Amino acid sequence: MSFFGKIRAAFGRSQQTLAGVQKLGRARKPIDSLFWDEFEDLLLAADFGVPTTQKILSGLRTVSKQELWRTSDQAVARFRKDVERFLDLPHAELNLSAPPVVILLVGVNGSGKTTTAGKLSKMLRDGGKSVALVAADTFRAAAAEQLGIWAQRTGAQFVRGKEGADPASVVFDGLRTAMARGVDAILIDTAGRLQTKTNLMEELKKMQRIIERETGKPPAETLLVVDGTTGQNAISQARLFHDATKLSGVVVTKLDSTAKGGVLVAIVDTLEIPVKFVGLGESAQGLRPFAPAEFIDALFEDEELNAPV
Repeated sequence: MSFFGKIRAAFGRSQQTLAGVQKLGRARKPIDSLFWDEFEDLLLAADFGVPTTQKILSGLRTVSKQELWRTSDQAVARFRKDVERFLDLPHAELNLSAPPVVILLVGVNGSGKTTTAGKLSKMLRDGGKSVALVAADTFRAAAAEQLGIWAQRTGAQFVRGKEGADPASVVFDGLRTAMARGVDAILIDTAGRLQTKTNLMEELKKMQRIIERETGKPPAETLLVVDGTTGQNAISQARLFHDATKLSGVVVTKLDSTAKGGVLVAIVDTLEIPVKFVGLGESAQGLRPFAPAEFIDALFEDEELNAPV
């Protein structure tokens, strides 16, 4: 199965919900208050969230009056294009312009940060970059061991500290070691921080200060790794991490048949930062740059609704 096909399969739950949107379009219902109420219910069920749903529907209502839409197929077709525009933000590519590039991976427990660091290492190594993986999650020995395996698999250098050591000190040592060796990219895997723990957020800020002091610039990327099955909770994660670390992008992992595609739109709309990668499975090749058009095609199987508007 192609990567596109896997994405389509991954969003099974959202497809089932958005199938209702497609049926609403095909029904060619009159555009009235009942139509807008039904449309709203479908978007909320697909995890678009209340603010993003209201913003999308407000825009559609305005255009419907300007263009004198009469039937639901016009609104649903325009909705498909609007969602793609929501997701198509600038700076979606990984920032690799000024080595050494420091990429800080943050997120809650179990979101897939360590695996994402390994997959990014594979991608960068395949692109001819030298890479150092820094295990700043000192609370779980298994995380450092897993990252070390990824370093061996991808030919990256590896820096870890003692179990229980100050994570910021590991970042300091990793930066000094990698920079002395002229490494192109430094990937820092952090502990799975609960977004409600203020002291842990402060620790992430400390890491960022050390990175800026040692390299003369902030991290090139601070990426929030989000489990694609978490739904609306991902929005609160994204908002709190963004307040603490000024995220540059999102990586969505663990896309399976329960993944909730609408939440990606809500995160991008809420924070105005791009989804940069999506992850499928555990293989080294299971991470790809996020493509809004491909995502929309995966959610909307109806060829008529996928036609240009």
